[in-house]
Amino acid sequence: MVNSTRRFLKTALIITSFGFITTNAYCNGTITGTIETDLTKYKGDTVVYLKVVKGDVIPKHTSIDQKSLTFVPKVTTIPVGSIVDFTNNDKVYHNINSTSESNKFNLDSYDPGVPRPITFNKPGVIHLLCKVHPEMSGWVIVTENPYAAVSEHDGKFIIPEVPAGTYEIVTWNEKLKLKDKATVTVEEGKTVPVIIKLSDTTS
Repeated sequence: MVNSTRRFLKTALIITSFGFITTNAYCNGTITGTIETDLTKYKGDTVVYLKVVKGDVIPKHTSIDQKSLTFVPKVTTIPVGSIVDFTNNDKVYHNINSTSESNKFNLDSYDPGVPRPITFNKPGVIHLLCKVHPEMSGWVIVTENPYAAVSEHDGKFIIPEVPAGTYEIVTWNEKLKLKDKATVTVEEGKTVPVIIKLSDTTS
């Protein structure tokens, strides 16, 4: 009898916990989007993020490689407080640095295969350079919350687990700018499609 009661309580606890998890997941929505622009080769590597989303910010720990004298990926977005490991996967020395106001740093030349971590404690746009190879260029976009994504080469992107609400959409692209102010309304448990229109920064 005691064992049966214990099994019942354990099962009830598991079911309750599962219901709690699924209810929390259901309370969030998903944004699926597409970048539209006349300059189709710049659809990719666009950072799309939401302004003023309430909730805790959980930092990430990610990596940016140096391969064939390029940054991989070229564009990375992370929430504030995140750590990036810069790993040299070439057979030559690299020196990774940035003079961007929000996060200035300078990693001395380091050996292939050696990861060098940097913590990004301020939101902003960070331009990555290499003093040894001036042709190298990459970007880290540090946002105030985790609701951000980098578009694929075809302009597609997904921002999952967004709390219900109406938010302003902000973008960053090395060559393009947002045409008009954009907003999105996210509903509980639903997926909302958005189209982001960008234009040439020189126009």
